[in-house]
Amino acid sequence: MGIAPEFLGYPRADGSAGTRNRLLVLSILGLTGAGAQRIARQVPGALLVALPYGRGQFGEDRAMTRRMLIGLGRNPNAGAVLLVGADRQRLDIVAEGIMASGKRVEAIALDDVHEDSLALSDRGVRLAAALARDMSRARRVPLPASLLRLGTECGHSDATSGLGANPLAGLVADRLVDAGGAAVFGETMEWLGAEHVLAARAQTPEIGRAIVDAVAQRERWAAATGEDLTGNNPGAENIRGGLSSIEEKSLGAIAKGGSRPVQGVLPHAAPIPGPGLWVMEGPSFSPPSVTGFVAAGCNMTMFTTGPGNSYCDALAPTVKVTVNPKTAARLHHQIDFDGSGLMRGTREPEDAADALFAQLLDHASGTRTWGEVLDEGGYAFARLGADF
Repeated sequence: MGIAPEFLGYPRADGSAGTRNRLLVLSILGLTGAGAQRIARQVPGALLVALPYGRGQFGEDRAMTRRMLIGLGRNPNAGAVLLVGADRQRLDIVAEGIMASGKRVEAIALDDVHEDSLALSDRGVRLAAALARDMSRARRVPLPASLLRLGTECGHSDATSGLGANPLAGLVADRLVDAGGAAVFGETMEWLGAEHVLAARAQTPEIGRAIVDAVAQRERWAAATGEDLTGNNPGAENIRGGLSSIEEKSLGAIAKGGSRPVQGVLPHAAPIPGPGLWVMEGPSFSPPSVTGFVAAGCNMTMFTTGPGNSYCDALAPTVKVTVNPKTAARLHHQIDFDGSGLMRGTREPEDAADALFAQLLDHASGTRTWGEVLDEGGYAFARLGADF
């Protein structure tokens, strides 16, 4: 029996593990974004995530936003969280959701400082500084790979994505699942035309029906607005890269999930319940899709691309992968893993997957990705329905 794979990470109170130890400054309302930005600027190493809206939301739209805020705060890569908001009631709801994980949370509201945004920033800097100092006591220790939660994404796909990069990501997902970890992929409308293939891999018939129903619901939403989904996906960059139809693109996209049974369909940004392979219902656009994974608890992300795509998550390190030889040569300081030997026929898939899985563990242990070095990290909050 081989040695169980490990990485060096930060154990958390709720049994999860961080691959990074970031102070998260989380503004939960558009009104407090500027004040939160002032706070983050003055505390080196702090990561700012600012919700650009936060009122006038109802139903599932409001519930999804709350899931994202609490999920980002609970992500194990955040060592502590400073919440910034306008009213204490909303702030406390989010704070309590995050603190349930055992994480250190401080919260400051405009209500607390008589609507004085400068006083908000001043008090926030002091709170953030104290959190940052306490967090610095954390040390990496050897942890099992079963504590990794991996979100897999593809963006600016071309023919090499479906032929090589996405199947390679799928082999890595298989390795992680076999080690007791969890992997998730999403972008519901990029299952369109291949949903029956994905459903056939479901753990139960009910999960299979949920996969098909999720695609049908997205189709209904689009049809209600008069949109033809098959007319705008694949996009122009996909077509230039050799993809001719949504079915062709979808067959390549679902290859990111490897070959293990699908354990369930998660609502966007809902917590990953446990080990295994999961799919997430959500938008077919990389930034909100990846943000949903990280809010669900992913502490690592893997992003495949054909001609190149610079998007990375701000909180979970993003390992950028291509098998396109031209892209690997042209974007040497953006692509983390060059799998172009697969397309040249000089490397076997299993060998490439072993190497990529080893590199994933290395990045999880602290080696920075190009996206981290170049500060490419971002985030995006998905919406449902109309504002009121």
